Amino acid sequence: MGNSSTADPGPDHSDHRDHTTATAQRRSRIGRTASVSRREFIAAVGGVGAASLVSPSTDAAQTDTGTLRVRVSPGPIPPTVWIRYGISGLRRDWPVPFRECFAAIEDAMAQLQTYAVSHSDRIDADFDIRVERGPSVRFPPLATPRPSELVLPSLSTVLDVFREQLRDRGELGGPACHVLFCWSPLNYRVGYGGTMSPNDLVGATGSDGAAADGAQTVANIGATKVWDSRAISRNIAIHEVFHTLLPPELVEAVGGTDCDHDLGAATRVQTGGDDQALRVTPMATAYAGPDELGGGTRFHGTGCYDHDEFTRHDGYEGVDRFEYTTTVSEATLAVATRYLERIGERRRA
Repeated sequence: MGNSSTADPGPDHSDHRDHTTATAQRRSRIGRTASVSRREFIAAVGGVGAASLVSPSTDAAQTDTGTLRVRVSPGPIPPTVWIRYGISGLRRDWPVPFRECFAAIEDAMAQLQTYAVSHSDRIDADFDIRVERGPSVRFPPLATPRPSELVLPSLSTVLDVFREQLRDRGELGGPACHVLFCWSPLNYRVGYGGTMSPNDLVGATGSDGAAADGAQTVANIGATKVWDSRAISRNIAIHEVFHTLLPPELVEAVGGTDCDHDLGAATRVQTGGDDQALRVTPMATAYAGPDELGGGTRFHGTGCYDHDEFTRHDGYEGVDRFEYTTTVSEATLAVATRYLERIGERRRA
């Protein structure tokens, strides 16, 4: 199979495509452990720490219980990133790749809002999804449970530290998805991102029935950008947010399986002459290609998937490249809308 990548010229370039870009990537709901081949590969080139001694910002926003909030916070950025992308955004840790992924989430949530209002008689026309920038998140060295995690913190540790800082700032109230953008391209323990129960769904409850501390997810933009492309970075950022809006029972009711990656689509498109590309939606990103190194994305996801159960999968044999579109599949929007209805009913009860 061919697996070439096409660089995306960026949002300000005249050739930029609004919803579709080309290139290659990977991820899972419970948080992934990388495959052995990937672990061995990354171990060979070394790890990168996510620690910082800088104090966190404290400009937390008031909770609006009448609005679904998606609040995105940046983690620490190494100097090499600022050298590459320029110092714009330096003061608040928002380099260009983070800003692009934030904009992608905004666009995806606008798609969801439009779909929900037009397809549900239980969601009011003034329903709003608010995507916000949160303050920077730091990783205090003493927050790690063991010294080895100072260099390569696990996904669970990163999420625990993130949640503690959100709690300290009083930001955990109301229906919200809190997203951490991190830049750890060599941390195979975080991979490309993930969530962990019981904080994997907006409005989730713990085993005792009490409300959990909201939903938190991690998108490792450093990994997607270094190993793949900005197109995949955008899709994975969207992918991680939707994980918090897709409960397994509703996924199964709409899609026939309880695996939310199967809600994605991979569609063959003509790209000129006899060339074909496989166009991949956000939830299928990292799962649409073969399960091998460089299979569409550099590292294939280790979560659930079945190409035969995808909303649509046209096969990757003979395609010349993979393209990644930020247009969310209708099945993904349908499940998320049903979950928004459920959240609304709980709040009215």
